[in-house]
Amino acid sequence: MAARPALAALILTLAAPAGALAQSPAPGVFTPPPGCQGFLTVQSRGCRVSNHYRCEADAPGDQWRADFDQEGPYFVSRIDAEGQWVESYDLFPTVRQVLDAGPEDAQSFSTLLAEGIDTFAFGLSRDTGETSRVRGFDRLTGAEVVIDGIPLRQTDFEFTETNPDGSLRRRARGREYIHPDWRLFFAGPSEWDGGDGFVAYDGSPVQFVFAGEPGFMATEPLYECDAILSRLPLSPLPKEDTSHDDL
Repeated sequence: MAARPALAALILTLAAPAGALAQSPAPGVFTPPPGCQGFLTVQSRGCRVSNHYRCEADAPGDQWRADFDQEGPYFVSRIDAEGQWVESYDLFPTVRQVLDAGPEDAQSFSTLLAEGIDTFAFGLSRDTGETSRVRGFDRLTGAEVVIDGIPLRQTDFEFTETNPDGSLRRRARGREYIHPDWRLFFAGPSEWDGGDGFVAYDGSPVQFVFAGEPGFMATEPLYECDAILSRLPLSPLPKEDTSHDDL
C-alpha cells in the first residue's frame, strides 16, 4: 500500500486549483500544498487522523481537511466560513463532489450559534454525473464537553440524502461537537443507514495537536485501529466533517 499516499497526492494536486493534498517526503508527516498552512491535527476514534489547513488563494474563512486511515489518505474536503461544504475528493476511486449553486436552505454556522438550530437543504453534484438532495438540521443541546483540554459544544444532527427519483441514498442521526471560534464540526456518536438499516459509528475526537507539538500533521491514526477491519462506506458531505464530520 506504499504507493497509495503518493497516488492520492498526485491525483489531488492535479485535480484541485489549490492543490488539495500534498504529501511530504518525510514518512508519516503531511505537508499542505504551497501557499497553505496547517493549523490543527485531530486524532479520532475509529482509526482516523485529520489534518486541517488553510490556503492563501481561497476565500476568507475557507478551510481544508485531509483524512487518513491505516492505509493512507482517503478523503479531502473544503468548507467555507459558514460550514458549507464547497468541494470534496473521495479517493480510491477518486470522485469529486461539489455543492450546487443556489441552495434552497444554506447551512449556516452563524445561525446555529445565534439561534441554537440550523436547518439545511441543498443539492450535490459529482463528476460521475450523479446528483442528490440533502435535508436536515443541526441543533445545540446546551451541553458542553471538554476533550483533551478543549471545550466543545454538543449538537444533535439528522439528515437524509435522496437520489433524483426520491429514493434513499443514505441518512444519519446522532451527536457532534463544534468549536465556535474554529468554526468546525467534529464527529460524535451517530447512526448511519445506507438502505440496510442503521449502523452505529463513533468518530469522536480524542486528541487535538497544534503546531510545535509531537504528532502535528501526522498521517498515522492512533486510536481503535486494531478493532477496525474496514471503514464504513460513507462518502463525506459538508463539514469537518464534512463537513458533518463524516457525512
